[in-house]
Amino acid sequence: MSAGLTTHVLDTSREGPAEGVEVTLFRLKEGDRERVTSAVTNHDGRVDEPLLDAEEIEAGTFELVFDVGTYYREGPTESTFLDEVPVRFLIDDPSEHYHVPLLLSPGSYTTYRGS
Repeated sequence: MSAGLTTHVLDTSREGPAEGVEVTLFRLKEGDRERVTSAVTNHDGRVDEPLLDAEEIEAGTFELVFDVGTYYREGPTESTFLDEVPVRFLIDDPSEHYHVPLLLSPGSYTTYRGS
């Protein structure tokens, strides 16, 4: 896999992909939070294009914000404990591929650095 940043969202309560989750990527630099891009997950729970491709990726601190509250209120259930899920992470080697998946349910979530 080439360098870049990708993500996907799985709904563990439904045992499948979470379609329609808005994902926003921010770059954090010197105390500022700059919006880089946003996307919505497709039928497979993935965004259609990398959030950062090989030409755009750089070292630094980033944050993905997953709008899971809207996903649950408008989708599989009207009830959720979660609203927005922020995942802050470091990119230290821009030549590598970074994949940040989110596994969620209405009351919890987990993430990891995937491949």
